[in-house]
Amino acid sequence: MENSMLETCTNLIKNAKNIVVLTGAGISTESGIKDFRSQTGLYQTAPEYILSLDNFYHNPEGFYQFAIENLYHPEARPNLGHEILAQWESDGKVSCIITQNIDGLHQKAGSRQVIEFHGTMKTASCQNCRKTYYTEEMINRLNTMEDFYVCNHCSSSSKKERYIKPDVVLFGDTGEWFTMDGFNEIINMIHQADCILVLGTSLKVTPFSTFPQYRSEGTPLIIVNKGDTPFDHSKDSFVIHDSIGATLEKMNNHINPPKL
Repeated sequence: MENSMLETCTNLIKNAKNIVVLTGAGISTESGIKDFRSQTGLYQTAPEYILSLDNFYHNPEGFYQFAIENLYHPEARPNLGHEILAQWESDGKVSCIITQNIDGLHQKAGSRQVIEFHGTMKTASCQNCRKTYYTEEMINRLNTMEDFYVCNHCSSSSKKERYIKPDVVLFGDTGEWFTMDGFNEIINMIHQADCILVLGTSLKVTPFSTFPQYRSEGTPLIIVNKGDTPFDHSKDSFVIHDSIGATLEKMNNHINPPKL
């Protein structure tokens, strides 16, 4: 990492008062959670179809077994990157985190303004009556019931309508933010930000990947990611290819010097 780039980015963060943060799997891998698309990611051993809406309805039991084993990480703990973002929110610098991650680690670290753009593995919902089930309850149902994925709290005569789906956005699926109102709210946040901070995402999965283009002219885009992104060479972009936790720690030590 070039010290001049780190210093430039640190000063941009220090002077910002309305930072919108976009995070992807790269911040969670530092907590021991596998990503999807890297050389060691989930898609090297499992096709994307496994995480599709079609597969969920075709094979709900197999889908749940895969999801609970690979997507549900209640033991994972926030890392330094998560903790510093929570501190910056508390300090009034970060206004919102928009994340692709479904692990809830930002909230565990203390961040409050978090948009889980791809949903969460913490809960699941009946597709008919919308009753919410915690994932721990779904695991218990899987171990003790046949048709554990069928809601028994609503009146639909169609079994498939009563399927209980994890509250994650699957391929072929839409989430609560995949609406005109949801998009507009996010676009407005980004447009009003005085700095966009991108952490641990290649910005290649739409529509999440489009968000940086809605920043106001002249608004700096700081990218901390080990791989390349389509925005690396765009105007007002500042790129660091290094660990998120280590990078944010260096920035934070300058912004909030440790008390002796």
